[in-house]
Amino acid sequence: MANLGSFDATTVDPIKPIELLPPGKYVVQIVASEMRVTKDGMGQYLWLELDVLEGECAGRKLFDRLNLVNNTPQTVEIAQRTLSAICHATGRMQVQDSEELHLIPMLADVKVQPPKNGYGESNSVRYVALEQGAPAPAPTQRPAVQPARPAAQPRPAAATPAAAPWRRKA
Repeated sequence: MANLGSFDATTVDPIKPIELLPPGKYVVQIVASEMRVTKDGMGQYLWLELDVLEGECAGRKLFDRLNLVNNTPQTVEIAQRTLSAICHATGRMQVQDSEELHLIPMLADVKVQPPKNGYGESNSVRYVALEQGAPAPAPTQRPAVQPARPAAQPRPAAATPAAAPWRRKA
């Protein structure tokens, strides 16, 4: 038993289920990754967290799993092909660590898969470079936290917003 003090659920909004992204093409980047053990303990998968960078779904998350260690060769082949697609989309052909694929914008072609094996609907993702035949863009940098300015100092005039760093100039 755990003592919860006097928790009042009427004062806290309940967690909402994660909504799937609608089918479509999204500019995304990998922001986190790690190898995890499969539920049965017999394999491992590369877990990926991706951020949508623009459009109506900007700021939303996508997740993917690449089952790289599995007893079924076909499962491993599918995972390796998906990893290869990510490498091609990011321009990183030889990687030692999944972190080398982080913060590089690419295009995700998202579909909605029907419920299967007791699980609900899910998103499936195919990866491609932003512009076929062009080199991959440089990784975006997470903005540094700026210290707060004292209230007495005037702020500089607002500059026009720069184009998204992952966009190529025409």
